[in-house]
Amino acid sequence: MLTLGNLLSVELLLINLLTAWLWWHDKRAARLRLQRVSERQLLWLGLAGGWPAALFMAQVLRHKTRKQPFGVLLAGCALLNCSALVALWWFY
Repeated sequence: MLTLGNLLSVELLLINLLTAWLWWHDKRAARLRLQRVSERQLLWLGLAGGWPAALFMAQVLRHKTRKQPFGVLLAGCALLNCSALVALWWFY
């Protein structure tokens, strides 16, 4: 049986895998001076639920850790997602 929790889990898994791959791709592109992934795209993925992978990859790859206001916006994405999950849990 497909439930809302199962769908959310699959979506979060896929969005985090995509986010991790795009962070790795952006770091590689930065080193090789190739076409970069836009910060806007990385932030949208974080807002869509990929913020755990984004925060993890930022630390592992040491990529975009000093870039501001990007770091603050990414933290805001995490806060919004956590607030939405708490609201879902509280009202559902």
